Parts: sequence; structure tokens; C-alpha cells
Amino acid sequence: MSASIDPLLIDVPSVLQGERVLLRPLVDSDAHALFEAVDQSRSHLAPWMLWAEAHCSVDDSLLYIRRSQAEWILRGRLPVGIFETATDTFVGGSGLERIDWRVRRFEIGYWLRASAQGRGYVHEAVQLLTTLAFRELAANRVQIRIDPRNGRSERVAQRLGFVFEGTLAE
Repeated sequence: MSASIDPLLIDVPSVLQGERVLLRPLVDSDAHALFEAVDQSRSHLAPWMLWAEAHCSVDDSLLYIRRSQAEWILRGRLPVGIFETATDTFVGGSGLERIDWRVRRFEIGYWLRASAQGRGYVHEAVQLLTTLAFRELAANRVQIRIDPRNGRSERVAQRLGFVFEGTLAE
């Protein structure tokens, strides 16, 4: 894949299917499920996800979804919902963020509703996104930034073979 190709011309699969999770861009009809997941997990998300505090209504969820759709089309970010395959239940969000197409660098972010933790959903989602980035998007670098206090998130990265490079100041 040419490094000089315009990102708008890059075909990105809109569905990634794993054994337990399905990743796909959110659509308008997901707004209620997104709001419910954030609302039920607000105290769980607050230390790590600053956006959770301002996510206060289904309209906020719909606005997030529509902005995410626009960013997907423009290839500025590639956000996806994480859905449990067996039940089609929305369990969280992930995606390729802070993309630099010139050097093919991607960052993976992720969150889960509190009731879905400990089932391997994030592990599988990050594995799917990492594979997508390297195999289909010709990534030179895929990174995960983790708050040093977030041990669960750190363990996901370690289990998938990500290498700790350092702690950013502030």
C-alpha cells in the first residue's frame, strides 16, 4: 500500500468479527444502548474516560455517533462499537485513534461497560484492531496509551505483546 495514497481512498472493513465480539461503526439506532452503557458505568469510566462526564443524554450519544460517522468517512479516526456476538449486546467502544497516515501510526483506545469486564472482550477487540492495522492498513506502529493507575488496561496490552516504552509526564 502506497504511503502517499489519500486516506479517503483507503478501503477499511466496516465489520470485524471475532469469536466473542463483533466490531462495527455505531449507527443512529445504537444511541440508546450507548447512553445506557455509559450511564450505568459512569463511576467506573470517570477516572479514565474524561468524556464520560459530559455524556449525559441519548442526544449526546447520537451526537457522538454522528461525529464518529463523519470521522470514519474522513479517516480521521476509526471508532467502533464492541458488541457481544452471542447476544448482539453493546458492551463498549474501541477504535483506531490519533491516526497519522503519513507514517502509518495508529493508537488503539478502548472502554467497556462495567458489567462486561473480565470476559476477554477488550482483549479480542484490540487483537482484531491490531491485526487490521498491520495487515490491511500497512501500519508501521500501533500503540496504546494507558494511565499508569489502570492495571486492567495495562494487562490487556501486555497479554497482546505490546511493549512498554515509558511514562509520559503529566
